[in-house]
Amino acid sequence: QVRLVESGGGVVQAGGSLRLSCAASGSTFDFNVMGWYRQAPGKQRDLVATINFYGSTNYADSVKGRFIISRDNAKNTIHLQMNSLKLEDTAVYYCYVPSSRRPYWGQGTQVTVSS
Repeated sequence: QVRLVESGGGVVQAGGSLRLSCAASGSTFDFNVMGWYRQAPGKQRDLVATINFYGSTNYADSVKGRFIISRDNAKNTIHLQMNSLKLEDTAVYYCYVPSSRRPYWGQGTQVTVSS
């Protein structure tokens, strides 16, 4: 059974930083790409960033230059370093893995940026 467990959310002032983590457990043999999505209240769930097994990354335009996604393959863990946070970054952040079997989602972690 696959589990994705996120951590690191919280409340931060605008301009501050947070680091999210997602630990995968279970059958992770086909976890090539891993990433983060986010969903703000009343809005659709949007891609934030992805990283593949070899470290190639992809970012949404809205977070380029501010967020950094990284990966520890030995620990089946990804991280999202979020810097220069803006009010519009407030959302529930979900870890996501589009494995060859089915997509997997974490339970989500709330990030709130205050003024």
